[in-house]
Amino acid sequence: METVHDTHRDDAMAGLADDALMDDGVVLRALPGIPDIHPGDDLAEVLIESLRRRDMTLHDGDILAVAHKVISKAEGRVVALADITPSAEAHDLAERVNKDPRKVQAILGESTRVVRAMKRPDQDEGTLIAEHRLGFICANAAVDESNVGAADTVILLPVDPDASARRLCERLEAAFGVRLGIVVTDTFGRPWRMGLVNVAIGLARVPARIDMVGERDAFGRVLSVTMPALADELAAASGLVMGKSDKTPVVLFRGIDWQSEESSANELIRPKQEDLFR
Repeated sequence: METVHDTHRDDAMAGLADDALMDDGVVLRALPGIPDIHPGDDLAEVLIESLRRRDMTLHDGDILAVAHKVISKAEGRVVALADITPSAEAHDLAERVNKDPRKVQAILGESTRVVRAMKRPDQDEGTLIAEHRLGFICANAAVDESNVGAADTVILLPVDPDASARRLCERLEAAFGVRLGIVVTDTFGRPWRMGLVNVAIGLARVPARIDMVGERDAFGRVLSVTMPALADELAAASGLVMGKSDKTPVVLFRGIDWQSEESSANELIRPKQEDLFR
């Protein structure tokens, strides 16, 4: 697998020929030159113009991993804390975890329930684990303050990340005349493991999972439960070149073996009846 990422060499990337992306195997590359996105911007048009300015195109079977924040910004999912009035519940939780009550209210507004609220003695600010209205269980219901572009402002997930992915995919397919896939990503922590990884929260065309049940492994053993989460694998890989401070919110994958289908990131949420830890 080839990875290329150097945001200090935009001039070199600007002259990149498509042939450089046609190596054998899987290639992933952060797309350079994407400007800051603001509410009301046409994200699809921004990406199309960014690619064309660099004489780059998209090919049949390419997949784009897109950080949700550029989608959320374009869709106006940005909230100033000054516009939020905290409830009594928000004030109570804020005191327990030492958070701004207005941010806690934003979290409650995006949640169906708070799973856990805790603050260790060594922490300045504690943690709220919440079940997002879309079904994802994550810290702060994915309400975030990083890379928003304004002080005292938070950014929320898109209202419907799958729909956002489909709209973006259709526009890019029409512009370049190819079959594409889109994976919308966010960064989540993981139970029982340290560190953060990108996961899929919205999909267009790309399968959420690959069902390998009934196939055989390298030694001929029949697989009975193997079902790789392709969308999450792509999202996690995109984090290798999608730097938090690099302004590279879109990663191109080329050379992935996949079949287009109607899919949703909700397919990656474990059903309640199978959840052993609720």
